[in-house]
Amino acid sequence: MTALSKQKMLMLMSLPFLIWVFIFKYVPLWGWTISFQKFRPARSLLEQEWIGLANFKFLFQEEAFYRVLRNTIVMSSINLVLGFITAIVLAILLNELRSIMFKRTVQTISYLPHFISWVVAANIVQSALAPEGIINILMLKMNLIDQPVLWLGKGEYFWGILGATEVWKSVGWNTIIYLAAITTIDPSQYEAAEIDGASRFQRILHITLPGMKSVIVILLIMNLGHILESGFEPQYLLGNGMNLDYSENLDIFVLKYGMNMGNYGLATAAGMFKTVVSFIFLMVANSVAKKLGESRLY
Repeated sequence: MTALSKQKMLMLMSLPFLIWVFIFKYVPLWGWTISFQKFRPARSLLEQEWIGLANFKFLFQEEAFYRVLRNTIVMSSINLVLGFITAIVLAILLNELRSIMFKRTVQTISYLPHFISWVVAANIVQSALAPEGIINILMLKMNLIDQPVLWLGKGEYFWGILGATEVWKSVGWNTIIYLAAITTIDPSQYEAAEIDGASRFQRILHITLPGMKSVIVILLIMNLGHILESGFEPQYLLGNGMNLDYSENLDIFVLKYGMNMGNYGLATAAGMFKTVVSFIFLMVANSVAKKLGESRLY
């Protein structure tokens, strides 16, 4: 019996997923042709006016594009760094807890924000950061500020606020896969290290972190493939006219030009640019991991 026939049932179970991927991920790629057209919704594809690379030329000459590209890269980098560090640290701390009840309580509390919609989460953040919100009240009580600060009214604060909000909402959920990676480590390694006199910190440094290494590398590669996808909902909901220069990213740029201005060709060109760059980042990161002998996607 061949290996193919042995995996027949697994292949049949995978078939619906492959069909879904093809229909919703590959078939829509025909829409990239819009980036080479002066698209008019009332016309069919063959009736559109083809303008070559005009949309891309305009895109790279548009000053606003470089501003939103900067914002996207900075916000993605902040989310990537903070997301990795906080999730790994929380997973290690949870693993070191001896009280199962306390551990489960902390896990539950840290997971809960993930299930809150961004609409609700944004309202909570806006209320907390309002002039009469809890943040200003506490800082006034501690004499850290002389008068209330309009936090979301100052663009230079937006990246930090977004990073902290993303951590609050996602850190608990992100720890799940790291906790799963820790459970695969052979407990005898910890017992042997403890017998040899290794401290708790030394056991974390020389056993826990190396045991998580392959998972960390794989997730890092996958996240680098989304470096130009800093999100849409938090920026859209927390952004306003006062912090627009720092909150607007590529997704909002595409929405503004595509839906508000009706320039579908330019919006598609921007989206296509984002996808191609993300794909290049993914391939480069995977190649670097391969050359360094680390875990990789393929």
